[in-house]
Amino acid sequence: MRTRLIKTDGLVQQVLDAGFEDQNAPLVLLIHGFPELGVSWRAQVEALSQAGYHVAAPDMRGYGGTEKPAGVEAYSILHLVGEMVDLVRALGKASCVVVGHDWGAPVAWHCALLRPDVFTAVAGLSVPFQPRRLKGPPTAAMAAISKRAGLGDLYISRFQAPDAHVAMDADPATTLRKLFYAYDGATPADRRSTGFMPQGVDLLDTIDDAATLPPWMSADHFGEYVQAFSVGGFDAPLNWYRAMDLNWSLTAFVQDQKITPPALFVVGEDDPVRHYAGGHEAGLKDWAPGLTRSVVVPGAGHWIQQERSAEVNTLLLEFLAVL
Repeated sequence: MRTRLIKTDGLVQQVLDAGFEDQNAPLVLLIHGFPELGVSWRAQVEALSQAGYHVAAPDMRGYGGTEKPAGVEAYSILHLVGEMVDLVRALGKASCVVVGHDWGAPVAWHCALLRPDVFTAVAGLSVPFQPRRLKGPPTAAMAAISKRAGLGDLYISRFQAPDAHVAMDADPATTLRKLFYAYDGATPADRRSTGFMPQGVDLLDTIDDAATLPPWMSADHFGEYVQAFSVGGFDAPLNWYRAMDLNWSLTAFVQDQKITPPALFVVGEDDPVRHYAGGHEAGLKDWAPGLTRSVVVPGAGHWIQQERSAEVNTLLLEFLAVL
């Protein structure tokens, strides 16, 4: 493996890759989510490269060693997809298979939706494709659903606030420890986050102060996250959430369009995201008719490629083998 800086169209990205020695090796692009980094995919970079693929995992826009443009408008889905298109070119390829986890999954789905010529197959982990709604911007829809259910605010709604990052930046180690704990499959169900919180209660305050690191997270690996977010902060990553309504306004041109490349979906049985995205998971085949498998991993939580790296590696290799 190597870590290097790559200049793409308008952005310098830090990229972890392996399998680059063989110029004919097919490219697999791995897109992380929140609050993660390219190193979240280390197990997949190793396994897939050993199987003969060139595998690249960038720190995404606003994260880690990649540049962090200012302003919500710099974090639209068109920016995120566009720089993945140019990263494929910068890596010397014309096409690739794209895999995304958490927020990286919507980016991966949109890569396949918008540029199926470049992204010839797609795998989404944890988050299913969520088609554009005709009823209006997503944050209003989420607020209405939360109000009807009487569950309090969904964390995504809270992340819209311009100062939502301030509490996280105050103690990055505690923030990260709590977030990894609250969404992990090994965490007792009654201490796992639902994603909702009462009025006036901060997300971090809903998570046990005694939260421990997940069993798969070593102290050294955790230190990589703490270092990156201590330097870069949480403001730019939260801009991905703050740009959701902007994304809705920019994507009317793909209203009702379906994802045509072959697709794979993998989710942990106990992933809290299923509380509010379960309907999209059930209807995924309608929007991705090329879906080959939808796999629920028993007992797994949200950080699935790290929690269950061996199982995810096997699923990805099986998917890649039949393309």
